Amino acid sequence: MSIPEPTHVTTLLLDADGTLFPSEEPAFAASAVVTQGFARHYGLTGDFSPEHLRLTTTGRNFRTTAQDLATSQGVRLDAGQLETWVRREKTEVTAHLGRVLTPQPDVIRALTALRRRYRLAVVSSSALTRLAACFAASGLDELLPADCRFSAEDSLPVPSGKPDPAVYRLALDRLGIAPDQAVALEDSASGVASAVAAGIATTGLVQFVPAGERADRIEELYRAGATRVRTSWRAFASDLVDDAARVTA
Repeated sequence: MSIPEPTHVTTLLLDADGTLFPSEEPAFAASAVVTQGFARHYGLTGDFSPEHLRLTTTGRNFRTTAQDLATSQGVRLDAGQLETWVRREKTEVTAHLGRVLTPQPDVIRALTALRRRYRLAVVSSSALTRLAACFAASGLDELLPADCRFSAEDSLPVPSGKPDPAVYRLALDRLGIAPDQAVALEDSASGVASAVAAGIATTGLVQFVPAGERADRIEELYRAGATRVRTSWRAFASDLVDDAARVTA
């Protein structure tokens, strides 16, 4: 997918976890406890440690992960059973992230500058209650208020998760824009795939990816369809400024 004409871009669609704040490691620490309970309850086997889950399911929400785990081992879940575990995981992870996340000054600076030129919105697989806790702890409530947040868990008629493009298509529809009027920012291959499937040019961001994993993640993001991958919010913001400058020069 090519980079859209800068003069067409009006809106930045931002992933949340691992993109706006370093939430992946603490989220999986809390989520793994629930996933392990889920696995024991249904007799599932495998590695459900926080690190393994982070490495294999980043970008996907618990609903998708639980469904995939059960299906892969021949366990059939009814809707009520799944919802019970989804609520439990949501409660545990939300509380933990609200305690451990802190503001990231470079993210706040970049968003403050970018919103002078672009409309900002959040497109996430996470539940809105989890996003609310993360945004409050990270000091992002004023920059990214609740009415510009779209959740694959809560905003869709039927809950889903990336790489399904449904949540990006919903965001485009609610914001009244075409795909070439937006640029997405994602830290995971499933997130990039979701945005690209919705027709949106997507930049990968690895600022909060552990240093030893960055090279592999960068390759994954490009394979998923990212047009660019950047290592910092500062570099991402500079790209947008430079693109606009080339057009007006």
